[in-house]
Amino acid sequence: MSGRSSGIEAAPSPVETGTVDLPARVAPVELVEVGPRDGLQNENRPLPVGTRVELIGRLLDLGVRRLEAVSFVRPDRVPQMVGAEEVMAALPQRDDVTYVGLVLNRRGAVRAVETACDEINVVVPVTDAFAERNQGAPVAALLDEAAGAVEVARGAGRSVSVTLAVAFGCPFSGPVAPERVADVAEAALALGIDELALADTIGVGVPAQVRGLTALVQGDERLRRLRFHFHNTRNTGYANAAAAADLALDVPIALDASIGGFGGCPFAPAATGNIATEDLFYLLRESGVPTTGPADLDLGAAAEVSTWLSEQLDSPVTAQLGRAGDARVRA
Repeated sequence: MSGRSSGIEAAPSPVETGTVDLPARVAPVELVEVGPRDGLQNENRPLPVGTRVELIGRLLDLGVRRLEAVSFVRPDRVPQMVGAEEVMAALPQRDDVTYVGLVLNRRGAVRAVETACDEINVVVPVTDAFAERNQGAPVAALLDEAAGAVEVARGAGRSVSVTLAVAFGCPFSGPVAPERVADVAEAALALGIDELALADTIGVGVPAQVRGLTALVQGDERLRRLRFHFHNTRNTGYANAAAAADLALDVPIALDASIGGFGGCPFAPAATGNIATEDLFYLLRESGVPTTGPADLDLGAAAEVSTWLSEQLDSPVTAQLGRAGDARVRA
């Protein structure tokens, strides 16, 4: 049901009626759309370049302003991401939009900076078991690759972030000791990056871990921005996002989400979709947490994009918003 239909009365939110307390955090949380990359990479049906460009255009129309558009990875490993250069060449260049390109190594960064990518996101797993399966090398070697990727990005005048994969748990080695995450985060921050991201790649995390892992880097003067990437594999993704939004930090916080809840890691068994953009926005809005990129989201229009993408992928929408509708809207 679209919220743009005529004759619909807007119901007040719990925040407006004073039935809930505002969170301690008052700074806006940035929403980062990962649907065009993480949302597609685990789907059985690869989408052609034109369809991927159309998806990004639809997301920009929703107000998305920072999004993972592509990844520069081996086509034989992730065929869904074939044609990254072609996608980037077809996208509109806008001063108010940040296109992120995901890379795994220096070679990927070289490809990325030859396109219109504004930001390079380097993935470094925190366990050797996952690093070997996902990227064919141990963590130490991947940190060296990350250093090379950062150098390439800086040389091309691009911003750069590092995402610590499987920071909340590994599908191959199990629970991850916080000390291990701290060590890899230390190495990543030493590279002089613009943003550090903590990723629950397989959806095992809980809010206590969100707070605990944040404490590992909180107060580090090298931390400029902190981002979180949650999957909802075990129905804890939204609880984790709420916990992250409540963090009282001196640096900006961002949350990844994927339109429709599509996504998953092809190298992590049973890793289902990301938290959904429309469901996350509803959660934050009704909790009184301001957002940017978008600051406001037409949830009906977002649900329509999710339905369209579902048809392109022949895969079901996992977001709940499109089924239940916006609670602020009633006939």
